[in-house]
Amino acid sequence: MKDTATLTPQQLAEACAQAMWNADSASQRLGMVLTRIAPGQAVLTMTLTERMTNGHGNAHGGYLFTLADSAFAFACNTYNVMTVAQHCAVTYITPGALGDRLVATAREVSRTGRSGIYDVTVTREDGTVIAEFRGHSRALNRPLLPDTGAEA
Repeated sequence: MKDTATLTPQQLAEACAQAMWNADSASQRLGMVLTRIAPGQAVLTMTLTERMTNGHGNAHGGYLFTLADSAFAFACNTYNVMTVAQHCAVTYITPGALGDRLVATAREVSRTGRSGIYDVTVTREDGTVIAEFRGHSRALNRPLLPDTGAEA
């Protein structure tokens, strides 16, 4: 890997996302796919399976929250500073259904000092909003990526 100081913001975001993805068993096992990453932004998709439905036959809210939370995590970890969730809230708008391919689009609203705010909208592929999520992040003041200090 290149010295992280020589990476463009987009390259740094991509390297951080790859490092996180490699260690993210939960997102991988749920069939999530990271489709876009940029500084302060991420898009993940997931198809709702039978195991993800609740007693009403709709998407279980925990899976919707997990998809949004994963998009939030990827978005707030694009700056090579290990960052975790401090507080999250979700509002469910419309039920998801078995077979829906959901898209979680995360975007940075604010990042000041060690604190950040990120909004995530979860939609069906047709654009119908399923849920709105807001995450508050806290940076841990340590790098996410190892810094080699030299070109590879």
